[in-house]
Amino acid sequence: MMHKVLTLARVETRRIFVSPLVWAVLAVIQAILGVFFILYLNAYAQAMRMSNDPHMGVSNYIGGGLYSTAVVILLLVVPLMTMRLFADERKSGSLSLLFASPISLTEIVLGKYLGLLSFFLAEIVLLGGMTLTLCAGTDLDLGRIAAGLLGLFLMMMAFGAAGLFVSTLTREPVIAAITSFGLLLLLWVLQAVSQMSGLPFAGFLQYLSMIEHFQKLKRGLVSTTDIVYYLLFVTFFLWMAVLRLDIERN
Repeated sequence: MMHKVLTLARVETRRIFVSPLVWAVLAVIQAILGVFFILYLNAYAQAMRMSNDPHMGVSNYIGGGLYSTAVVILLLVVPLMTMRLFADERKSGSLSLLFASPISLTEIVLGKYLGLLSFFLAEIVLLGGMTLTLCAGTDLDLGRIAAGLLGLFLMMMAFGAAGLFVSTLTREPVIAAITSFGLLLLLWVLQAVSQMSGLPFAGFLQYLSMIEHFQKLKRGLVSTTDIVYYLLFVTFFLWMAVLRLDIERN
């Protein structure tokens, strides 16, 4: 099974990175984050001049500011990356060829998802490299930075799984992108909804909020509960994608 999954993942990775659009997206993301990187460093320098706290760390500003900004940007970008995974295949008719190939639906979904993760890893490496440039002149808390990058990667994994599932529902990539963004935004705002006074099941809604779990990791608090949440989230939407394709094939 893994051989077929990895083969399809390599094909999907090649398909992603031969597209000029993907390189343009990466360049734009890095340019925007680079600007915010400078802004947060400037804010840190001003805070250091105004504060008497010698323990104020630059990691607070990078982990707390830059990575939160990255999540917002990726909330907009990931639906653009996932919209074509199955919608484009269905529109071009190549999805029928995948159904007829000697590979299971689970392997198809996992292969495409692993290919998508290659884009996320590229973004994490670029963002991590930008952050590590601070090691030359600051006392960077590498543990906190690593936790923040882990939280960001888990968020991207969750975004990607939800977007992949939505892509199985339609043949129009644009509709898939818009629907994915709406779904992710809904899951995002659950934290705000859960904080409404007197709301029943507030604790459950708070647990479902992706941003709630990311906030902890961003602060350097690595918890099994938060990691398991993201893994369950990814598993659920990939399973839903397999069920949707099974219905279509039959």
